[in-house]
Amino acid sequence: MSVYKRGDSPFYHYDFQLKGRRFFGSTGCGTKPEARQYEKDRRDEAKALIASGVTPGENLTLDDAAGRFWMERGRYYRGQAGVTFKRSLEWLVLHAGDRNLADFGNALVAELVAKRRGQAPLLPKKNARAKRPISNATVNRTVTEPLRRIMNRARDAWDVTVGKVAWGMHLLPEPKERVRELRAHEETALIQALRDDYLPALQFFLASGCRLREVVALKWNDIDWGARTISIMGKGDKPDLIPLTSELRTILWPLSGNHPEHVFTYVAQRSRTIQGTRRVIEKGKRYPITYSGLKTTWRRQGAPAVDDFRLHDTRHTAATRLLREGGNLKLVQRLLRHEDIATTAKYAHAQDEDLRAAMEAVSKSRANPRGDADDAENVKGKQRLK
Repeated sequence: MSVYKRGDSPFYHYDFQLKGRRFFGSTGCGTKPEARQYEKDRRDEAKALIASGVTPGENLTLDDAAGRFWMERGRYYRGQAGVTFKRSLEWLVLHAGDRNLADFGNALVAELVAKRRGQAPLLPKKNARAKRPISNATVNRTVTEPLRRIMNRARDAWDVTVGKVAWGMHLLPEPKERVRELRAHEETALIQALRDDYLPALQFFLASGCRLREVVALKWNDIDWGARTISIMGKGDKPDLIPLTSELRTILWPLSGNHPEHVFTYVAQRSRTIQGTRRVIEKGKRYPITYSGLKTTWRRQGAPAVDDFRLHDTRHTAATRLLREGGNLKLVQRLLRHEDIATTAKYAHAQDEDLRAAMEAVSKSRANPRGDADDAENVKGKQRLK
């Protein structure tokens, strides 16, 4: 029997070949005896299907499809996106794992969406205290979109028969992303609130418009001082270059001796041992800033200093400032590395503010349209009196 347990899953998985075809996926079982029985049942089903001349792929269940998708695509999703996607697959398998992909239609997808809306967010156990209502965006990201990815890949890459689903009708409406700009006095408050070792990262955010993951992943070999460029691994693992400006050089150059590989580092405030890896952190030494560490520091020091300002809003700030200074939306698109300029169009509010200021100036100049004429008459009257 070929059942095994991966380190990233609480369930046993199976993987076997039959008549030149490979069958693999999650058993959904936490014990080895149960997993072995599950795998035996799958073998028997596969033998029966092959004997009847039916292509096994035509009866692929969501459980099998999710396992295959995870091995081919999902496990390569980086950071929190991968964690969230994995939990989403587990939820889908739990509630509809035994259904064949060919059985999925609008009714079944609508049922899953409704079921998910009535539950709490998919959170780690340590955050299980959160009981806030689940958002439409969360439902879209954890049900509709993962399911669509699986079914599209099964149809296009695996030649599997899948049901017809009008995906657009199942996507719940989401509020438009806001654009929150950091004001000058708020920036001063942030600088005063954050630890000194985290300040360069904040300054880099505001000057570059980079995302959180892009900042913490930045390494010295990504910086070409001679060509004055910085290599960024962007969203979707897309490489790109941004200019190394004088301001960015001023931020980065003093950090060059802190760590041989990573650009942004922090000074350990206490000695400790990290659970799981057993890695020892020594007080006073520098270590690379991590994704979770930066978010924690922001939550404790940055967020309380400025009302209603998120770390991602530093990206909005960089874009808004660039647009206000240059007035060119295409430059902002290039800075943020948006594929579609329609995504960048929300920053046009900066141009609206400039237009408003110009219109106000015109209004003031026209507040007394007879002002010039009245002044001329007064001058003439004074001359006659003389």
